[in-house]
Amino acid sequence: MGIVETGELRGESALTPEFRVSFPYVTTGQNKEQIKNGVVEKVTKYSVTMLFPKGADLKVLLELERKVMTDKFGADQTKWPKIRRPFRNQGEKAQKYKGYEEGAIFCTATSNQKPGLLNVTGKRITEPSEFYAGCYAVATVRAFYYKNTGNEGVAFGLSNIMKTRDGESIGGRADAETDFKALVSSVPAQPSASGLEDLFGAK
Repeated sequence: MGIVETGELRGESALTPEFRVSFPYVTTGQNKEQIKNGVVEKVTKYSVTMLFPKGADLKVLLELERKVMTDKFGADQTKWPKIRRPFRNQGEKAQKYKGYEEGAIFCTATSNQKPGLLNVTGKRITEPSEFYAGCYAVATVRAFYYKNTGNEGVAFGLSNIMKTRDGESIGGRADAETDFKALVSSVPAQPSASGLEDLFGAK
């Protein structure tokens, strides 16, 4: 298998294996509230949900998680507390969202800074529509420990993303061809004069 399938560990960060993109907020972030030192502050969060195929090799991401837990709680895994992990079963959302598959893993990576976004040729993606839910990508991420408002766990921070290929859209919005498919063959090529008169009340 190549680097696209396995990813690559890069010290304290990693290049992920290829994933299918879901809920991309990477060109325009989401306005969120977070608590820091007991104070609520507004921030812009950038994120992407990474849908890995069933059976994907996630060793590099597991290694990042292990490093964080070891640094925080020591090498003896039997003493590690039960906290939230970044890995979730896509089956949790399979009935609600397109593209999610029972038994496959998904993770979300976030950042307070806008990530770099490239296409497969290495050029910057500037048109938001080029990076959409359903396309495929790899990303560079790091793992970190968090504890706030009763939640404790390990999560992934998002650094940069490269789109690797196109795919079928799994976003909520239908494409124009689907919306107007039934009308394409039934609408006259040009509106009749009488039709315009009826529409505007002309005589």
